[in-house]
Amino acid sequence: MAIVSRVMFGLVNFAARKGISDAGSAAAPGASIKMRAHRTGVRGETFAYWYLRRHGYVFVARNYKVPGMKGEIDLIGYDGEILAFVEVKTRSCDSADAGLPEDAVNKTKRHVISRMARAFLRNTRTHREIYRFDILAIESRRGSRPVVRLHKDAFAEQH
Repeated sequence: MAIVSRVMFGLVNFAARKGISDAGSAAAPGASIKMRAHRTGVRGETFAYWYLRRHGYVFVARNYKVPGMKGEIDLIGYDGEILAFVEVKTRSCDSADAGLPEDAVNKTKRHVISRMARAFLRNTRTHREIYRFDILAIESRRGSRPVVRLHKDAFAEQH
C-alpha cells in the first residue's frame, strides 16, 4: 500500500507543481469567487489526503458529517496507534492579506471539530481510542508548488 500512496502522491504533487488554486487562471474565466474557493479547497483536501497517506496515515473517513449537526471533519485516520482528526486549510496566497491558513481554525471552528469528533467516537464505538486534532495548512502560490505545514496535536478538545 505504501507504493500506491507514493505513486499517487507523486502524481498529485506533479499536478500541483504550478499551484493548487485556479484563481486568475484561464481555466475558470467565468467562475465566481466562491466557486473558485470551493475548487481550491477540494484540490487542497485531495492533496492533503495523499500527502498524509504518503506520510503513513491510514484513513477511515473523509468529509465526515453527522445529520443534524453543523460542520464536518475533513479527514479522520490513524497515525500509528493514534486516531487523528485532521482539519485541512488551503489558502491561495496571491493576495498579501490572506493570512496563514491555520489561523482560520479559530475557537468556534475548534469547538465544531471537537463536537464532530465526539459524535464520530460515539457512532463508531471507538470512544476508548487515543486521539488528537491535527491541522494541515496548505499555501498555494500561482506558478509554484504548495507549501505544506502539518501541525500534529494542534489543539486540545473544546467542550
